[in-house]
Amino acid sequence: MKNKWLYAMSLPVVVYVFIFSYLPMSAHLLAFKLFIPVKGLWGSRWVGLDNLKFFFAGPDWLGVTLNTIFLNLLFMAAGTVCSLAIALLLNEIRLVYFKKVTQSLVILPHFISIVVVNLMVVNFFNGQDGLINRMLGRVGVDPVYWFQTPSVWPWLLALIFVWKGAGWGSIIYLATLTGFSEEYYESARIDGARSWQMIRHITLPLLRPTIIVLTLLALGRIFYGDFGLIYGIIGDNSLLYHSTDVIDTYTYRSLRSTNMNSYSNAAAVGLFQSVMGLVTILFFNWAVRRVDNDSKLF
Repeated sequence: MKNKWLYAMSLPVVVYVFIFSYLPMSAHLLAFKLFIPVKGLWGSRWVGLDNLKFFFAGPDWLGVTLNTIFLNLLFMAAGTVCSLAIALLLNEIRLVYFKKVTQSLVILPHFISIVVVNLMVVNFFNGQDGLINRMLGRVGVDPVYWFQTPSVWPWLLALIFVWKGAGWGSIIYLATLTGFSEEYYESARIDGARSWQMIRHITLPLLRPTIIVLTLLALGRIFYGDFGLIYGIIGDNSLLYHSTDVIDTYTYRSLRSTNMNSYSNAAAVGLFQSVMGLVTILFFNWAVRRVDNDSKLF
């Protein structure tokens, strides 16, 4: 067999992916069964799509689904723009030491625990004692009751998401930038192009395939809310459900407060999210293939 040793070297990875990525997919059967732990997965009774009634029979499923899509689109747009901007700015820095220090600082928030971030946000925006309201009071501005104002939280959550993840997301763009041939830029400089013109007409077009691929991958999780970020900050504050309640937080709160078949109901909602994410990727990949075949994911 040709390249048999190369195949042999890849065998451990194939086995690892099969065991930890494909075998666990059999647990999706939970979504179609009345799971009883003592009977196990195969011994539990088959109930078909009855478990999905837990989610779709409720009055809020459409609202939380739209919230999930909207928040994820907001996170994707803000994250992509900011990550791309950070990468472009870092790429323009010529002092190596200053570039490394700056890159380390913008990546640092990614390594801060989401629990710590949530506590920071609560202390910043909390009622009268929050840092923001204390600063507003010093300049004679009335305090804003953030945790009673649902309209501002999609934008605040997007701001927190960008602060924590944009620096980390810029790594891929920065790595892609370093692979571009310098000949393009030398030719542009000879023609008198300025930095912003080279970014617009050279860098961004060359980055387009990377942007499309990362966007398509992110679309695969568009029906999954950032549970750690959203629930850690919002919690059970019903005043903010209208603009911040997503599928994950709604499911968690509902299963926690009822005596329903929690294992199977949660599995059914998870399967719904996975299927809708797959459909979303397939649709947008088809659309990209029709417009620019070289930028498609598959």
